[in-house]
Amino acid sequence: MIYLLLAILSSSSIAMVFKVTEGKSYNRLAVTTYNYLSAFLIALVMIVIERPALGPGGGSLNEVIVKGSEVFSLTSSAVWGLSLGLVAGLFFFLSFLFYQKSVKESGASLSGAFGKLGILIPMLLSLLVWKEYPEAIQWVGISLAIFSIILVNNPFGSTRRNFKPALIMLFITGGLAEFMNKLFQNYTVGGYKSIFLFSVFASAFIISAIFLKKSGKPAMKREAFVGLIVGLPNLFSSFFLIMALEEIKGSVVFPIYSAGSVVMISLGSLLIFGEKLKKLEMISLGMVLVSLIIINI
Repeated sequence: MIYLLLAILSSSSIAMVFKVTEGKSYNRLAVTTYNYLSAFLIALVMIVIERPALGPGGGSLNEVIVKGSEVFSLTSSAVWGLSLGLVAGLFFFLSFLFYQKSVKESGASLSGAFGKLGILIPMLLSLLVWKEYPEAIQWVGISLAIFSIILVNNPFGSTRRNFKPALIMLFITGGLAEFMNKLFQNYTVGGYKSIFLFSVFASAFIISAIFLKKSGKPAMKREAFVGLIVGLPNLFSSFFLIMALEEIKGSVVFPIYSAGSVVMISLGSLLIFGEKLKKLEMISLGMVLVSLIIINI
């Protein structure tokens, strides 16, 4: 559970950094690009430091690992992790684009709800593909966590009744980006997390840099600085999420990760920026705390 909590804290701190930049007319695409740059450079340093182990007991590169009824050599794990990371990087960036578009078309509330509810995709796929069925009591906790996400974003209070395609694409791309973490955890060797994360953020950086160049708006020093800072928690939110998936079922991890992030952002806004929690946010906080207790019974 400690890794899940660290993933939630890392994810929440990203929003806190962005909170500081509100109202300062930052080029979000520039910040995003430098965020990916920072993340993939840190992952590269991790690769150099770790020099991925050849399995728990050492051994040659021809050693075979059996996992999830599939057989993978250690070298195959590295290639598989790299390939998954490239695809995940594309989904990460696409979800960012659709989030921006959906906020403009449908408002922040509805967009936030769809973005957070994207966890239903990896959650349901974990149930269907790997039969990771939660225990009866855990279903109660999961239901509370999902409902708290809907409640705190209050999408039903939106005056916009027609859903836009961008909302659906945000839901799909965001959910698939998180699912890539689960795929990596389930079918590769843990020692290759750094390679996977490097490929995720390297590909996202390349795509983002291309869009930034085409926009014709160069990054300012302050935007580069903020982006480089955000890259650290962005990387470790994925790192700790993968670690959590190694200990806890994905059908449990994803709803708690999403709901917990929402609540921590609300608490951070209260403690750091003095923003008072709304009634629905307080109820949501209580629901998440209860869900965490229930799931760990």
